[in-house]
Amino acid sequence: MVEVKNLTKRYGGNLALDNVSFTIEEGSIVGFLGPNGAGKSTTMNIITGYLSATAGEVTVFGKSILDEPGEVKKLIGYLPEQPPLYQDMTVKEYLEFMYELKKVKLPKEQHLREICGLVRIEEVYGRLIGNLSKGYKQRVGIAQALIGNPPVLILDEPTVGLDPKQIIEIRTLIKALGQNHTVILSSHILPEVQAVCQRIIVVNNGRLVADGATDTLAHDLSQDHRLILRAEGPEQELLAEIGRLEHVQEAVSLGEKEPGVFEISVEARQDYDLRRDLFSLLAGKNWPLLALKNSDLTLEDLFLQLTSSDEAHAAEDGEAVSEEPALEEAGEEPEEGEETPEEDAPAE
Repeated sequence: MVEVKNLTKRYGGNLALDNVSFTIEEGSIVGFLGPNGAGKSTTMNIITGYLSATAGEVTVFGKSILDEPGEVKKLIGYLPEQPPLYQDMTVKEYLEFMYELKKVKLPKEQHLREICGLVRIEEVYGRLIGNLSKGYKQRVGIAQALIGNPPVLILDEPTVGLDPKQIIEIRTLIKALGQNHTVILSSHILPEVQAVCQRIIVVNNGRLVADGATDTLAHDLSQDHRLILRAEGPEQELLAEIGRLEHVQEAVSLGEKEPGVFEISVEARQDYDLRRDLFSLLAGKNWPLLALKNSDLTLEDLFLQLTSSDEAHAAEDGEAVSEEPALEEAGEEPEEGEETPEEDAPAE
């Protein structure tokens, strides 16, 4: 379990994290979502011990990152946005190096072989990392995070720069990893988070602005809970009968969509599921129900609404938020050297 309490990070006058708190239960895949510069990477770096917090506390399975940094780091596998790969090493040399660096006690050959099979990099095990495609480099980065079999995996933008095929492969891999690990997936890409995560935490301008289950977050935070139905029957009678249902607040016709078929917007009380009542009513009247959907905000709409309103809030506070100092303090630099051609199969 990962617990973050009142996490705050300042860089001079810039407030990168503002009293952020959340708990991630064991065995879950959680999306840590936000626009660029929202505070995602800063939070990840603090949880993993690469950065210190100005205030607040992080514990992993009851161990404090401040009091027991070495023990906490053993519990976490971390894939930064730019994987820490050595381009002039082969995959085998690199993973063996990371195995020794992490002081892992598991049988080396068997452990590394299992990891390579899991992330599907056996065919490039003897290749130079610098000659691999972007997709294979990401897989090697995930492999190093798995060394030592840590119970928590933190993946920061794991599909950035990948082509659609590679993105699907990495998403499938993350789902598989979630069966035996707690996974925190940091991203600003909504489809990625929706595809693999059970829960979403949204941050913007250093603040936590939303937290909930992936499939219900938009509904829970939407202020307008409407159902849109299409039914065949007399328009005015449909409106009248639906309007008489106990929990209906409003029923409005959206017009005739095909001969004798009308679309109706129905608003119910926020805490009441009206679907069964509507079905029973229409079945009893012998009015065929052709379609029924809710009109809550989509996750994309919600994300834009949350981040836009929070940006306005930050502007009113007069605070400029940036994650750039986090990279400077962590001593991270962009990889040097020319970009190699990105192909599905690596070439020497």
